[in-house]
Order: sequence, then structure tokens, then C-alpha cells
Amino acid sequence: MTLTQLRSFIAVARYNGFTAAARALRTSQTTITSQIQALEEEHGARLFERRGRRIDLTPVGTEFLQIARQMIELENDAAILLKDSGALRQGAIKIGAVSPFHVIAMIEAFHSQYPDIYTSMRLGNSGDVLTDLGNYAADVGVVARADDDDRYYMQHYASYPVTAFVHRDHRLAANGSIELAELSKERLLMRETGSTTRRALEDAMASIGRKPRIAMEIGSREAIREAVIRGLGIGTVSQSEYVPDERLVPLPITGTAVVTHIYLCCLRERRRSLLISAFLNAVTRRTT
Repeated sequence: MTLTQLRSFIAVARYNGFTAAARALRTSQTTITSQIQALEEEHGARLFERRGRRIDLTPVGTEFLQIARQMIELENDAAILLKDSGALRQGAIKIGAVSPFHVIAMIEAFHSQYPDIYTSMRLGNSGDVLTDLGNYAADVGVVARADDDDRYYMQHYASYPVTAFVHRDHRLAANGSIELAELSKERLLMRETGSTTRRALEDAMASIGRKPRIAMEIGSREAIREAVIRGLGIGTVSQSEYVPDERLVPLPITGTAVVTHIYLCCLRERRRSLLISAFLNAVTRRTT
């Protein structure tokens, strides 16, 4: 068994095909096929079920995929340790996040200590981020909810109140704040079901026996902001993500706490990875 064979196996599993895997690894399909065949024949195990153009991992292949990813990660850590004596003067870290607002400060903290590490960021909802962690498509995640799945290491980063905001000409703009009970009576512009901000608002309203009056459901905070500017209703957003604008007036919510939380996470089995540990430690030091 070689690391080259393992990389080929992981690529085929990730890209669901030999041709796509060959393209990703910049080699030929014949090379990828021969490496997988050699791996299967050497150990007498079938890793993929081939059904025409479609391939699926066998049960053994599914279990082996996790081990193969760990082995490649250990090889990467070993290379960094031997080359740079653990000083992290090279390498790359992939971050999956629900929002760019918190991640930029994290990257700043990390880069202040490890300026030569290349960083990439991919945005998605919390489910997408956790899936990417499980597929090794991301090294560290920044999510808006803790997950009970024991595969993931979760570390609380911060909590932020949710604030309402209105157009400057709205009749409530001069109030300075708004009671949660009163907010429930207003026309609200809400994110999609499952959104962290929406869930926090609905839970808080439910605790006082109220429900939000949803005037419109909108799929992004940027679109909600534009809708508020056009006078279509009241928006809500985590205070950390509110972008000041002369046309808008923020209204802190009073009476009952409405709070969102941000968590750092990674696969528990990768918690001790040099890069991942360095990132988590750098961010933790910034917040303490």
C-alpha cells in the first residue's frame, strides 16, 4: 500500500469517478484505475462497486476511506514537522464557514502568527460545513450551532444578540429599541427555515407565547437588507453582522434575550493536527 494509491482512492471516492479523479490529480485515468486495482488485489478487498458509469463505495471501502484520510493527514503533518521542525512555515488550511463576518477576524489572528500558511474559505450553511469536514474538504469549520455528533470537536467562540433594523423613515425608527412582544406584531422579513437568526427569534418568541408575523421569506441577509431599505418590512440580524447604513436604523430587541452563537469545529480525530491545533489556539488566544 502506497500513499499514491491512497490519494487516488480518496480522489475517486470524492469525485465519484475515475475520470474526474484523474483530472483533479492531473494524471491519466489509466493510472488511477491501475492504482485502485493494485490496492484491491493486494488486499483481496473490493473498494468500489462499478455499475456502468456509476461507482459506489462498498461497506469496506466506506470504512477504509476514513482510515485513508487519516493516513494522508498524518503524512502531511509528518512532512511539515520534518521540514520546518513544527514551525508551520508552509502549508494550507481550508475553512468552511456559515458567514464571512467572524472568519476574517479569525484569519487575521492566525496569520499574525503563521503568515506563510495559505488560507482558503468556503461558505455554506452549518450542515454543509459539517459535511465538508467529514469529507476532508474543510479542515476547520465555523458554524452557528453545536452538533451532538461525537465525530466533531466543538469549541464555543462567541455569542451575539440579534438586533432588528428598519428604514430611517419607518414609524419605529425613533424608538431606539423594540420589545420582543411588539416585534412579533410587525411585518418581518425572515431568512429561510433553519436559519440561525430565524431559529433564535422563533424560539425567543415561543418562550413568551408569540409567533413572528412573516411578511416575506428571503434567502440571504444581503437581500433582506435591500428589502428593508425599500421599506418592505423589518429585518433581523446578528449584531455582529449588522452593516451600518445611513438609510437604516438598528433597533436592539429588549424584554427577552434573542441570541445567536458561533462555534469552531473540526473532526475530533484531527484535533491534534498541527495546522488545526495552531488555528484553534490562535483564535482562542484572540478571544481571551
